[in-house]
Order: sequence, then C-alpha cells, then structure tokens
Amino acid sequence: MAALAAAPTQPTETGAPAMTLVTPAAADTAAAAPTPSRMLTGDRPTGRLHLGHYFGTLHNRVRLQDAGVETFLIIADYQVLTDRDVAEHLAEHVEDLVLDYLAAGIDPARTTVFTHSAVPALNQLLLPFLSLVSVAELQRNPTVKDEIAHSRQSTVSGLMFTYPAHQAADILFCKADVVPVGQDQLPHLEVTRTIARRFNDRYGRVFPEPEALLSAAPLVLGTDGTKMSKSRGNAIALSATADETAKLIRRATTDADRTITYDPDRRPGVSGLLLLAAHCLGRAPEDIAAEIGDAGAARLKALVTEVVNEHFAPLRARRADLARDRAYLHGILREGNARANEIADRTLREVRTAMGMDYGV
Repeated sequence: MAALAAAPTQPTETGAPAMTLVTPAAADTAAAAPTPSRMLTGDRPTGRLHLGHYFGTLHNRVRLQDAGVETFLIIADYQVLTDRDVAEHLAEHVEDLVLDYLAAGIDPARTTVFTHSAVPALNQLLLPFLSLVSVAELQRNPTVKDEIAHSRQSTVSGLMFTYPAHQAADILFCKADVVPVGQDQLPHLEVTRTIARRFNDRYGRVFPEPEALLSAAPLVLGTDGTKMSKSRGNAIALSATADETAKLIRRATTDADRTITYDPDRRPGVSGLLLLAAHCLGRAPEDIAAEIGDAGAARLKALVTEVVNEHFAPLRARRADLARDRAYLHGILREGNARANEIADRTLREVRTAMGMDYGV
C-alpha cells in the first residue's frame, strides 16, 4: 500500500505500527500500486443515506472504484440490532441503500454489493476475533461510547460491545487493505488493525492491517448544528425532493448574528450550512460567507437550498429511474452475496488451518 501512504497516526499500544491516513488525492494512485488494492466499506440499513454520507465517504468509494481498486460494499443488516430492539422495515432499507449506492455512481460490475446476514463464514470469524481483544478494550472504544449515548435501547446489548470486532470481521474476511471512513470511525479501524496484528502474531500471517482513507471534507453537520445522523433526525437524505430539502434547510439552526461568518466552534449551525454550500460549489466556506455578508440567515438558507438541489438533481433523477426496477436491485444483491460467500469461505478455511482446526473434513 506504499502508493497510498500519507501521514501516520500515533500507535495505540506499545510497539504497534501506526495507522496510515490515506488522503483522497493519494487514492487516485491506488490502481498503479504494485499489488492491486482491495477496499471494503458499507453502511447499516437503518434508512436512506444523507449528505453527510455522500461528502464523508460515498464519493471516496466511487473515486477508488473508478481508479480500479477492487471494491466491496457491505450492507450490515445484522448490525442494525446493535442499538435497536427490532430491525423494522429492514428489506425496504436494504433496497434504499442499493438505490443510493447506484445513484451515486457505484457500478455493480466493478463493486461487490452484499448483505451481512447472507455470508455465514464472515460472521463465524467473529468468534476467534473476540478472543484477541479484551472487554476493557471494547468498553473504552470512543465510537462505541458515542453509539451507546445515542442508543434507542434502555440497556446495552452484548452486540453493541462486540460491534468493533464484528466490523473487523467485515473488513478482514476479504482482506481489505484500505477502508474509507469518517474521523469518528478511526477507533473502530484501529481495533481491526489490532485484531489482524494479534492473529498474525499468534497463528501466522493471514490478514493485512488495513489503512484508513479519510475524506478531505470536514465533518458534515446536520440541520441542528451537530453531526448529521439518521438517528438524530437532523439529516437531509440524498433522495429528498427539492421541496423536502428546502423545508429541512429552512428549519436549520442558525443564530441571531446577522453577519454571516464561518466559525465552526462558535457558530456551528451557520458554519454547517456554509460547509454544505462549499461542498456543492467546490469553494471555500469563508469565501461564501464573505459574499453573503450582512444579508443574514435567510439569504444563507436560500443559497444552500439552491446549490444543494442543483448539485444532487442528477443523482436524484438516476435514483428515481432505478427504483422502477426492484428485480434489478435484487439481482445485484444475489450476485454480490455469491461473490462474498466465495471469498469468506476461502478466508475461513485459511483461518481454521492457521489455528490448527483443519480436521480434514
């Protein structure tokens, strides 16, 4: 993965190699690396993807796919249950994810799209992986802490604590060596690297230690000035209509200062809207703020509504066309599940052999 290298993070345990943070610009060279790269990423099917997903990771997935990197997209349906008692409307949400992927530019001829529950060998990796991490390591994972804080459950399930190890199985079953993530997901990826390293040290080298591909985009904020999230009710869906988008942006949190400035710490609501406009226009948020000046929040919201709707109009049109053929979506999943099962079965056989569990059966 030398062709993707960028500045490393600090190691999290004594003697452990630091994780490399790959920049989006460096990702364009991935296809020229001596050994073709393999990327895995994905989403829980809890609802339609939103603008935060798009600017945070989805456009990077398309970039790597188009650069020739072998790409896997997991729809993590089992993991819906980490913070929910039941998985409501699951089939609908799975189809919505496939639609969002395709509309954004994911090509099923070059990217394997599959569902978590359809790959038994992947999930079986969770057992040996859990033996390689302590309860304390799982408990202090900051991403798990944040998920627990926003959980819909009155108690925390065991699945919530095993979430990082389950994600390690998702990534390592196909031996992915690069994973597009948001900044908030770095602790999960560090657990994956730790599990891979410890397995290799204990049983012999089987797994790579995957690197993080960080988006150049800062954290995209929701309409309330906090992280955009489906569960927090502050998200603008990729599939939202122009009218729905306008309504959500009109309700967005701003402040009483009429002069528009980009100051994420003091003015998160205003700055979040400026950042959305900046992503859509390919400009600096400070420049957009200067142009609006004293025109106030109403002008800011009108501008953001206009540029968001213009930017995503082609994606929304493609999505509407694809939604007319549900059989096509199901066919993509069937083919993707078959491909993922072939790879997972092969990896599980390697794991059993390395662990001395190959009994000739």
